[in-house]
Amino acid sequence: MNEGQDWVYTDIVKDHFLNPRNFLMGDENKFECDATGIVGNPICGDQMKMFIKVDKKTDKIIDVRWKTYGCASAIASTSALSELAKGKTLDEALKISAEDIDNYLGKLPKHKFHCSVLGHQALADAVKNYRAQK
Repeated sequence: MNEGQDWVYTDIVKDHFLNPRNFLMGDENKFECDATGIVGNPICGDQMKMFIKVDKKTDKIIDVRWKTYGCASAIASTSALSELAKGKTLDEALKISAEDIDNYLGKLPKHKFHCSVLGHQALADAVKNYRAQK
């Protein structure tokens, strides 16, 4: 491997970073969601907040939005996760792993893999909060 290659992002990662899907712009109170989840990583300082809308009859995620204070990898990973989670039941969405996200993105640099976990943790927290309301 050439020097510096371990920092190279795939085109898919770059696209999700520069054009994040389902990113919540503006006032989060204007997005009517059923539950939110929030997590942070004290090591790198990233923070993630996930908002989900759920079809109560099918338990499927019909919409998902998110906000983050994070790096390019965290943004791209959560963008990918939001696309993967839409249309899935809550249980199916919880099974989306960091490895699934990494594979979807064509691999993150190894030292940035931990960023793919944040979105999943925020989603899991939102699902937990949604279920606690039922």
